[in-house]
Amino acid sequence: MRHIQEVALDLFDERGFQEVSVEQIADAADVSPSSVYRYFGTKEGVVLADDFDALSEADLTSIIDPGDLVGTARTVVARFEPSEDQQDPEANLALRRIRYFFDEPSVRKASYETLANAVERIAPILTTSGGFTASEARVMSSALVFGYFSAVEQWYRNPEGRSITDVLDEVLGTLRRL
Repeated sequence: MRHIQEVALDLFDERGFQEVSVEQIADAADVSPSSVYRYFGTKEGVVLADDFDALSEADLTSIIDPGDLVGTARTVVARFEPSEDQQDPEANLALRRIRYFFDEPSVRKASYETLANAVERIAPILTTSGGFTASEARVMSSALVFGYFSAVEQWYRNPEGRSITDVLDEVLGTLRRL
């Protein structure tokens, strides 16, 4: 899957997102178009797929601390934060993908579905582990997921040399003040 993502990003960077088809991605990655669709669903899915999607419910439950959602967000960031370490291929892939989240309208639109799915995965864990009502858990998980997305966007759009963790702390601090 990472190979297909890397090849797709190379093509998107070279030709533009809208100019590249799934068939072209498959051909360049030396896989069938059906493999691309099976792994990613759509061309936008090639950009959006990441390690969070592959986490099991048990992995998510071990990460999420209902009593400390800010700490939970930091834990997630520590696992998936893009870094500027050019020696780390996963970090480099994450950095390359982020641009399309915010600059490509169809990817941004598809990202909201991915975020909604994350809310659906996290809310039951908060209900079970934290003893929150379903409504409380949904609001909390939405704040966590969409707050994280907002922090990534702020970090991407205003690169002031701050880490994504610092920006996330600022965004979640705003939620805490509310």
